[in-house]
Amino acid sequence: MVAEIKGMRPRVLITGSSGMLGVDLCQELRKDYIVTGTDAVTRSPGHQVTRFWKCDVTDKKGIADIIARACPDIVIHAAAMTDVDGCESRKKKAYAVNARGAEYVAAACKNAGAVMAYISTDFVFDGRKKRPYTETDRPNPLSVYAYSKLKGEKAVRSILKKYFILRTSWLYGRNGKNFVDTIIAKAKAEPRLKVVSDQIGCPTYTKDLAKAIRVLLDKVTRSPGHQVTSYGIYHVSNSGRVSWCDYAREILRLSGSKTKVMPVTSKEIAAKYPARRPAMSVLDNTKFKRFTGFKMRPWKEALKDYITSK
Repeated sequence: MVAEIKGMRPRVLITGSSGMLGVDLCQELRKDYIVTGTDAVTRSPGHQVTRFWKCDVTDKKGIADIIARACPDIVIHAAAMTDVDGCESRKKKAYAVNARGAEYVAAACKNAGAVMAYISTDFVFDGRKKRPYTETDRPNPLSVYAYSKLKGEKAVRSILKKYFILRTSWLYGRNGKNFVDTIIAKAKAEPRLKVVSDQIGCPTYTKDLAKAIRVLLDKVTRSPGHQVTSYGIYHVSNSGRVSWCDYAREILRLSGSKTKVMPVTSKEIAAKYPARRPAMSVLDNTKFKRFTGFKMRPWKEALKDYITSK
């Protein structure tokens, strides 16, 4: 591998590099890694990459050619169709991007001898469990989005031996549409907001997730020949749990808004949000912490940082 040449920085390629997580990954990794970005949209102004290629991950030949030319040690596959409700009405696109896209990237990684880190989701679970989900819990997706992401996981596992599947939850960050910004914007126009109260999870700040991924990559690239024994599935999210309703209340409290948040049930808003979501999708991060030594901070602390630094 390129990174094994003495004195050369490891090479990382990031798919979805113009997205919310992708931009934070580029910024987090650029000092210690040679970072190549690729995305279906044009290069983001916030990009900190050595090179950028415009390419859709559903273009099998295109993504294979880019990975071959970039010769990465690690590919972080962050590109995805993340519009959960939109996936219900655009099933073909959801499976093309989230399932086949992951398959194409995994095949290209195999040919290039690269390690793959695939960003997945807490939504692969059905939410029936009362305690946080571990990596050994059996997935049971409820929506097209969740099922397409799980198919992506299965493709990665079937093609590669050296891979990480990183499940995370409720992402928000500076470089994309997210729940935090939506709630703050709506609160400026409406005296009351209705937010679902019977879905529990954990908000995760993309900057924190990017830091956690850097720690993981450091562990891989600093091991001789990348012979890490603990490849596999890991859960990575900020710590704690909260409902969407109480999450909205904390957002408004931190932003100084007087707008009231009224709880509603999933059933009451089903017509507006067609995709079924797990009632409880909190992730247990113990395995990741044990492997990397990195502990994700509480979601409230991360949220405060995000809002106060805006």
